[in-house]
Amino acid sequence: MSTTQPTIIPVILSGGTGSRLWPLSRETYPKQFWPLVGEQTMLAATALRAAGPGFAPPIVVCNEAHRFLAAEQLREARVDGARILLEPAGRNSAPAVAAAALLAEETDPGCVLWIMPADSAIADVPALHAALAQAVVAAGLGRIVTFGMRPTAPETGFGYIESGAALDGAPGVLALERFVEKPDAATAQRFLDGGRHLWNSGMFVAQAATLLRELTRFAPDVLGAVHNAIAAATRDLDFVRLDAASFAQAPSISIDYAVMERTGDAAVVPATLGWSDVGSWDALWQIAERDAQGNHAEGPVHLVNAKNCFIRSEGILTGVVGLEDAVLVVTDDAVLALHRDHAQDVKKLVERLRAAGIKQATEHRKMYRPWGHYEGLIQGSRFQVKQISVRPGSKLSLQKHFHRAEHWVVVNGTAIVVRDDERIMLRENESVYLPLGCVHRLENPGKIPLTLIEVQVGSYLGEDDIVRIEDTYGRA
Repeated sequence: MSTTQPTIIPVILSGGTGSRLWPLSRETYPKQFWPLVGEQTMLAATALRAAGPGFAPPIVVCNEAHRFLAAEQLREARVDGARILLEPAGRNSAPAVAAAALLAEETDPGCVLWIMPADSAIADVPALHAALAQAVVAAGLGRIVTFGMRPTAPETGFGYIESGAALDGAPGVLALERFVEKPDAATAQRFLDGGRHLWNSGMFVAQAATLLRELTRFAPDVLGAVHNAIAAATRDLDFVRLDAASFAQAPSISIDYAVMERTGDAAVVPATLGWSDVGSWDALWQIAERDAQGNHAEGPVHLVNAKNCFIRSEGILTGVVGLEDAVLVVTDDAVLALHRDHAQDVKKLVERLRAAGIKQATEHRKMYRPWGHYEGLIQGSRFQVKQISVRPGSKLSLQKHFHRAEHWVVVNGTAIVVRDDERIMLRENESVYLPLGCVHRLENPGKIPLTLIEVQVGSYLGEDDIVRIEDTYGRA
């Protein structure tokens, strides 16, 4: 971006769960935190598109449960100074946008916001920045500008934008006539042939003051609740925690419905960016590199007479013979198989699994925490075995359990263990026993990751049997 343009504050919306990309994407680790396109995670790639001259540090709006995951991925991507705005509950995009606009106005009145989802893929970043420069000009005229992707096929899975006349004083920007819901196949073909309809990318550019003005006009209940949530927010580390009671009063509504479909100041920049919403396994196949038979394979995958398939394995040897137009995704605890034409139906499967109380619907075996992660290995009657990995310099909370005892065996690195009044150093192949009820803590004082095996024994082994006495990360 040119330094002669106004400073732009990127706003990254990272509250989605991406259930159509199950079993990889789940509530505890949704798709924006996975490297689905290239080596970077979707969140990191999004943040890096909006980094450098002309851009302020981003505001990232995410779920409270993902706060440390978001912070760590931004740190690894060397995105400094981000403000992470924590939603106590998902209320769709309008309250999230309102919160970001209010937060931005506190420190930078008159700023321009670039609002974007955390989970889209964009192949042509220079073209994106060129479109952004056009949008910023229109935003300076009081417009709320969206990016309309020129359609390449009669796609029925996207919402559309009908564009109008060119705007005076904003080259390359058109009036936005109306939003159109996902069409049927015949209507989508007519849109493609007509040339006036564009795919809705979910990205917006506007002055914060413009957004707040239009929210006041069209969604005062949203803005009022969010204003109270910001006023009563608490701040620690890089996090801004919205007040839960106030935020819960905000209606759950998208920014499209709350403002964009009602305002008279909407505009659109038509663009060709190599964009995808990565909203399904078929969408991922469409943008993935493929072999001569049209297959995309990741992980330990072997194909025989397969055609136009998307196959991804997270570690288990996977063989595919004679399939066409199929998706096969293999994780350590779940397998998904479907025809690519039914990619949108994965969400229905996840809803059924959730209704049946199957934990794989929402949780991975590997669970991430601010200090590292743990992974369930074996579970039986009155016992379970986990592998725990602690980052250098990190420590778990000082805690105790009412229903289980634990055995820890160090397999890599060095550990400092607090056990009641003792402070014990453990090296590789050394162990410690933590009896039921003892106050304990685990710390990695070293320069390499600490890995240990934990064996839990007791009458109840749920994660909620933790009484935290002290915690570095502010968890209750």
